[in-house]
Amino acid sequence: MGTDSRAAGALLARASTLHLQTGNLLNWGRLRKKCPSTHSEEEFPDVLECTVSHAVEKINPDEREEMKVSAKLFIVGSNSSSSTRNAVDMACSVLGVAQLDSVIIASPPIEDGVNLSLEHLQPYWEELQNLVHSKKIVAIGTSDLDKTQLEQLYQWAQVKPNSNQVNLASCCVMPPDLTAFAKQFDIQLLTHNDPKELLSEASFQEALQESIPDIQAHEWVPLWLLRYSVIVKSRGIIKSKGYILQAKRKGF
Repeated sequence: MGTDSRAAGALLARASTLHLQTGNLLNWGRLRKKCPSTHSEEEFPDVLECTVSHAVEKINPDEREEMKVSAKLFIVGSNSSSSTRNAVDMACSVLGVAQLDSVIIASPPIEDGVNLSLEHLQPYWEELQNLVHSKKIVAIGTSDLDKTQLEQLYQWAQVKPNSNQVNLASCCVMPPDLTAFAKQFDIQLLTHNDPKELLSEASFQEALQESIPDIQAHEWVPLWLLRYSVIVKSRGIIKSKGYILQAKRKGF
């Protein structure tokens, strides 16, 4: 095991929270990933930040109006709606902006055999609404809701969903009832090809163990994963895209 891996293991052994940031993935072709290599002259942090620092690309304030900043939030292992605010705050900080133009929330994890209901969505949507009211987000949307689920959310919510993503791999064409409802209430229907489970606890622990063999990877649980993109409005060109993840050590 190399020096970097040993140092990372020592840091993780003392931390309770882990933040991973990819930076701009479009820059990865010419960069090496970097994590803190040694903290011999520093204190061991409780919150460990691991960032591809040379790939981080903040938005120039003079160009902000020319950019559309969007994000999709995947809740992985947290039942806390505070994860929503944490993810949005971190995305704003990473990109150097005060506000995200659009945030779509993927359906939160539920037990096998249980159908997604309004009650599952409400805690996260309430926090998204708060973020809209505090001007951290302009518009909020959903993913993979059928007509009944979307209608229930629309009728209950103060801030209405302005979009709903549909995975055409699972239904081939837009369901007619969903299309009609979305048209009636001016909800944009978008498509996506994300897998049903973009990141699981098991896959995260496996990747962590492979990267840093000398740790107890099973102690770490991913809470959420946020994917962001920055698009030049006038040209439709992706200027930046990346991921941010938060994980917690069990028992902390």
